[in-house]
Amino acid sequence: MSPVSRHDFDRLHDEIEEFFADLWQVPRLAGLRRAYRPNVDSYHLRDADDLTVVVELPGVDPASVRVVAGGRGLLIAGERPRPKVEGRIYEQMEIEYGPFERQVRLHVDVDPERATASYEKGILTITLPLGRRAAAAGTRTSIAVEPG
Repeated sequence: MSPVSRHDFDRLHDEIEEFFADLWQVPRLAGLRRAYRPNVDSYHLRDADDLTVVVELPGVDPASVRVVAGGRGLLIAGERPRPKVEGRIYEQMEIEYGPFERQVRLHVDVDPERATASYEKGILTITLPLGRRAAAAGTRTSIAVEPG
């Protein structure tokens, strides 16, 4: 059995924190309402000086997406609207729509002032240059989303 690393504990903590945040925002377990929750990947390349965050946002207008970086966190918010179709009677309903808000904990210091965000074919890609130290507490920087 291999030892548990600090990274494993941090990741478990983030997942538990996100689970409880979701419980309060959307009564998902009660089955009363479902909400869209985009999937997120984040990575950095071994020889690169930036962190990349990739978010799946199919059907979302990039002009409605808000990206804000602050401290060691990144907020991605917006809405995936349900298409309007007159006389619709559902026989099956699995696709999630509605407002969304994802908070991504950053495990490295980044420079949000030099960050970029682009949206192409339903994928939002945020590039955050690594910084020497975290931004001052309470400092938030909006990142403009450029359509691709």
